Amino acid sequence: MNVIELDRATLQIGGRAVLKDVSFAIEPGEFIGVLGPNGAGKTTLMRAILGLLPPSAGRLTVFGHAPRCGDASIGYLPQLRTVLPDLRVRGLDYIASSMHGERWGLPSLSAANRAKIEATLDAVGARDLANRALSDMSGGERQRLLLAQALIGEPKLLLLDEPLISLDARHQEVVIDVIRQVCRERRITVLFSAHELNQLLGAIDRVLYLGNGQAVLGRVDDVVTAPVLSRLYGTEIEVLRAGGHIFVLSRGRDVERADHMHDHGHDHGHAH
Repeated sequence: MNVIELDRATLQIGGRAVLKDVSFAIEPGEFIGVLGPNGAGKTTLMRAILGLLPPSAGRLTVFGHAPRCGDASIGYLPQLRTVLPDLRVRGLDYIASSMHGERWGLPSLSAANRAKIEATLDAVGARDLANRALSDMSGGERQRLLLAQALIGEPKLLLLDEPLISLDARHQEVVIDVIRQVCRERRITVLFSAHELNQLLGAIDRVLYLGNGQAVLGRVDDVVTAPVLSRLYGTEIEVLRAGGHIFVLSRGRDVERADHMHDHGHDHGHAH
């Protein structure tokens, strides 16, 4: 059974079809990189998978059924996380607060729940963050903590919406390596959205490229080509490969990097 399947699905925001008549399927245990220009539908797709946005046409299934809000089999790391640096709460308590989301205040942890949290922190290399305040952590450390929070319910599907934003190159590599290792060990299917493909080369099994209302899923060498990306970007695209990197250019301009610089400098919470 496919983990995610879209059959001629259309996803609309405010009456505009962000993705139109889209079909693809993602298999269990796959690590999928989700790429595309701003506004292409990366966040919209994740919202639909979470059951927050029903298709206006066609069919979307997750684990063989229509998406359900609050599905414990799905872990989610949203894009907008600007409040976290100001929190004085300990890492352990922050994660614990998500174990019983229906209750107010900090939870009283059972021994079993504490053991589960500590095992999850261990899995992402963040055990030393349990007793530190979020406000005292670096961006890379907070990202590990948030990843642990997304994994605490032992999900079978993990949705990561731009988890590399605001991290330097070294921390980006660490976060990707941690996610890849944990998810392969636990056979978790991953959708990992990013601005730049090069960040994910070597980690992903396939790439899902969105653009112009369309979606193309396949191996990097089959999808990241001038004809395919020209269709998705709606303009003439040139793809260059050099030194183990792939550059997506339009009139000599690196369109992936340009999108990243624009988004980084303005609104990280922009819904794609």
